[in-house]
Amino acid sequence: MSKKTMEQMQQEVDAYISQFKEGYFSPLAMLARMSEEVGELSREINHYYGEKPKKTTEAERTVEEEMGDILFVLICFANSLNIDLQKAHDRVMNKFNTRDKDRWTKKED
Repeated sequence: MSKKTMEQMQQEVDAYISQFKEGYFSPLAMLARMSEEVGELSREINHYYGEKPKKTTEAERTVEEEMGDILFVLICFANSLNIDLQKAHDRVMNKFNTRDKDRWTKKED
């Protein structure tokens, strides 16, 4: 399976959401969904890397699955606001590579 570009992922999510009359949620509802998914990721991180083991009655979920859920909601959020995530990523990386280029200690070669 070939890797998908961000544009392809945004198009794939849009094709999925577009088949439903309800379409994308409102920005406020989308933010609530994002918060919910980040909370689920937090719970999994706490189970795997923290001091709180899972209860035997809890369903088995993975950090990867929770990150996938967050990515899906983020793409929905971006699509609903007509944001190109590739462009957003490029702008952020430019900021880190310029403004923050000397912020951290670089590894020696």
